[in-house]
Amino acid sequence: IVEKDRFQTLGDLRKQWTESGVETSRATVYRRVQEMGYRCRIPQVKPLLNQKRRQKRLTWATEKQHWTVAQWSKREMPKCLKSSVKYPQSVMVWGAMSAAGVGPLCFIKGRVNAASYQEILEHFMLPSAEKLYGDEDFIFQHDLAPAHSAKTTGKWFTDHGITVLNWPANSPDLNHIENLWDIVKRKLRDARPNTLDELKAAIEASWASITPQQCHRLIASMPRRIEAVISAKGFPTKY
Repeated sequence: IVEKDRFQTLGDLRKQWTESGVETSRATVYRRVQEMGYRCRIPQVKPLLNQKRRQKRLTWATEKQHWTVAQWSKREMPKCLKSSVKYPQSVMVWGAMSAAGVGPLCFIKGRVNAASYQEILEHFMLPSAEKLYGDEDFIFQHDLAPAHSAKTTGKWFTDHGITVLNWPANSPDLNHIENLWDIVKRKLRDARPNTLDELKAAIEASWASITPQQCHRLIASMPRRIEAVISAKGFPTKY
């Protein structure tokens, strides 16, 4: 079934297996597909990169080619996530990580614009930085979402004396926190929350279970990610 259409979701696969008389859970379908390895692997959906964006990624990676793990460890990476898992309820979540671990979560109500994002930075990013870095300097990284790249947001960082890492568009393969959100979502499948409160509690528990060791391993992979971008001439990588 997988070989016939490698772009099916796990839900699609489970439905077809059930129709064939095979009763199984979503988690079991996922494990079986992974066990089959390269022969039946559902590929990741890669972001669309035109020539201009590929060149920017390549230039960015070349500039950062000689950064050490210690330098990457000075980076704090936040991300906003809208849960894509099919539950009766869904939530928007913001969190940050560094090589030292994760910071506190923020559950967001409504759309994120420049003003609300700056509120998140004030009340959640700064406490995260205090927890993860203390008095040490750090470099802040986020993607190019409109709220992130707004002029007023740039002014907020300037006013607070925080250095922001320049970032190439459409580059989730360079953002380690994507891996952490994958861990959170996998654990949510096992928790199977049914209410909004259960969903929030499950997200918090999954996030809290992420260890500093996991975060540091992801940071330590950055030089390999940079080399992969350069080798791929700016195209998406396996990360």
